[in-house]
Amino acid sequence: MNGKLKIQEIARQTGLSISTVSRVLAGKSNTSPKARQQVLACAQQNGILQGISNGRLMLNNLAVFAPQRAFDVRSDIFYYKVIQGIASALAEHDVRIRYYGLEEEQSNSALFLEKMNDPQTEAVLLIGIDDEHIHTLAADLNKPCILINCSDHQMRLDSVSPDHQLIGEYSANYLFQQGHSRILNLQCLRRNTMELRLVGIKQAYARHNVPFIDSQHLVTTSGFGSEEAEQAVTTFINGISDPAQLPTAILVGGDYMAVGAVNAIEKMNINVPRKISVMSTDGFNLAEVHNIALTSVHVPRDELGAEAIALLQRRMLRPNAPPCNLLLHGRLVVRDSVKRLSPNKVSPAVSTHHNRLYDD
Repeated sequence: MNGKLKIQEIARQTGLSISTVSRVLAGKSNTSPKARQQVLACAQQNGILQGISNGRLMLNNLAVFAPQRAFDVRSDIFYYKVIQGIASALAEHDVRIRYYGLEEEQSNSALFLEKMNDPQTEAVLLIGIDDEHIHTLAADLNKPCILINCSDHQMRLDSVSPDHQLIGEYSANYLFQQGHSRILNLQCLRRNTMELRLVGIKQAYARHNVPFIDSQHLVTTSGFGSEEAEQAVTTFINGISDPAQLPTAILVGGDYMAVGAVNAIEKMNINVPRKISVMSTDGFNLAEVHNIALTSVHVPRDELGAEAIALLQRRMLRPNAPPCNLLLHGRLVVRDSVKRLSPNKVSPAVSTHHNRLYDD
């Protein structure tokens, strides 16, 4: 059946005009929600959607919920860039995006229900919302919904996230491969995603038969800022009486935390990386710290929005497909802030370069 016959058949079954059916299947916005629902239901019932190009997004109104800080580049550049990725992925489609602030935990469920029940809300993206009650409401309301950088523990919603656990394991493993065994992990554990990263780090320790002792290997902060990180590293190092027990490397949970770590180390007249190496799991916001090019594992960020839209399209084309959790890998970028201690040369499976890849 060619495309024209498909449109004619849907028009015949729904009683709508051929031009209306054509506009709906083309993703145009000048159609009523009732007509759109009729056309899509008929197309799904007849298996017609399976033959439509995956590049076509058949919705016109999308609601995006995220923590309020996500809408300010100065407050949360990670989520801000995710939102930009969503807008970029939808730029070629006729889709209106509406944004709403929602807390990560103990979210305003009344606000969420109000916006979800709005006839204009055809589909939803939830960014960094950990409130399981919100996840349950989203699944019960039966509108296409994709989670970004969070997971539905009831396995009813699709989600896309960085593979935080594997990123943590890979980052720590890289330091072990470079000959480091006294590794201090400077992490902010305010979300489950960061807890997963720590699980991966501990797996790397076990893999190298190194016991993970919290008092020796872990310093936590409440946020990702440089000042708090600097104070935490300063306090930790000042508490070490034997210089031989100083860490040879610090694995940091973010670029701005890396600034704090380097500040603390250099104020003690300790050279980076000759005495202590510093590695970040972030890598987008800073090219260097104090003229030291920062070795890091890039955590997927800009790609999350595009992948979320692709999942949304899949859900609309295959509404009965099993929900999935898409995990994106990180990417190692080798620069100058990690010194190799091992006599055996280790070649990472990435290109080593010194190009500026980070945002100003």
